[in-house]
Amino acid sequence: MSRTGHRRRLDVVATRHAPVYVVWELTLACDHACTHCGSRAGVARERELSTAEAVGVAGQLADAGAREVILIGGEAYLHDGFLDVVRALADRGVTVGLTTGGRGGTAELARAMAAAGLGQASVSVDGLEATHDRMRHLRGSFAGAMAALANLRAAGVAITANTNLNRSNRDDLEPLYDHLRAQGIVAWQVQLTAPLGRAADRVQMILQPWDLLDLVPRIAALKQRARGDGITLMPGNNLGYFGPEETLLRSLRAGDRDHWRGCQAGKFVMGIESDGAVKGCPSLQTRAYVGGNLRERTLAAIWKDAPELAFNRARTVDDLWGFCRTCDFAAECLGGCTFTAHAILGRPGNNPYCHYRARVHARRGQRERLVPGAAADGLPFDNGVFEVVVEPLDAADPAVAVTDLVQITRRPARRA
Repeated sequence: MSRTGHRRRLDVVATRHAPVYVVWELTLACDHACTHCGSRAGVARERELSTAEAVGVAGQLADAGAREVILIGGEAYLHDGFLDVVRALADRGVTVGLTTGGRGGTAELARAMAAAGLGQASVSVDGLEATHDRMRHLRGSFAGAMAALANLRAAGVAITANTNLNRSNRDDLEPLYDHLRAQGIVAWQVQLTAPLGRAADRVQMILQPWDLLDLVPRIAALKQRARGDGITLMPGNNLGYFGPEETLLRSLRAGDRDHWRGCQAGKFVMGIESDGAVKGCPSLQTRAYVGGNLRERTLAAIWKDAPELAFNRARTVDDLWGFCRTCDFAAECLGGCTFTAHAILGRPGNNPYCHYRARVHARRGQRERLVPGAAADGLPFDNGVFEVVVEPLDAADPAVAVTDLVQITRRPARRA
């Protein structure tokens, strides 16, 4: 298709989409230095949006049709204007949430967040205490996260949890659910740790595609338990797809027949980086997917015109390659999660992290192995590149132990 023809096709579909769900990195400053952090958070970006600028962006989001905005970091509450942004969004009728490591989630801050209009907070919990503290690179991190959950709940904020699954914490899955249930969470999101950011530097941590053969049925069984407990357990966008448990995993309620419907980045999802960069999903690689900056163009103009945000609006099976191009579910799935596929193979359209794909290879007596190639360059939301090797299903696993991957250290809180 010619460039003109491609632009015309994007213009037609652009009118059907809006940034309904937005994840906004308020600052890259963080009081953790997590071993698996995709944004390599710790120190604020150069020229992050000021409080006045951020409040102005909040208004633009409301005008663009945003219904839910999740504030993240780094650690969002380290931005001086955090509560002002919460208030500005809530005053415009936007549902405001927070994803947090919880280290600074005091009772006082929790009450202030509730008063500003924060509706829900998701605390990141990476495993039971020893595993969590190791992955978060900080002794006491788990205790801080549990305290934050309690403080938020006491302040009247709905509490949820989120977990990145990988080879260092997968054995904690079931006991972690029991622990989180006891804390009173109402929902739990589980997703895969993709080789993005710091996780790209620790390939021993990353799951192999065949690990999904064990992991996905376990998550499905937990979802059944969670329904009985009144907890909504949902997979992240990079966990699935189209195995026997797909409908159960994707459906909010028993009896629904939901399933993965393709990457929604740039269609109904948008990400904003703390310096004003806009992309179609918060986890997309900055270098390849930023479509403009809010200091230079309006949010509406970037959403409407930037091809870096519009790539999904016109995606078809012809944009897929490798296994995904020939898959029985190609037209529905369209290659799974974009940032995950890009993090593994350097471009979207072919995603080895797929339960259906792992099952197909297993029926053939095969499995796919991710073999590291080019390393990541050390920037936020960067990735290396892997080679996918097909080998016998019963081949020896040369993976090294991940328990000694990092040394836990004590470090002072770093503020923006």
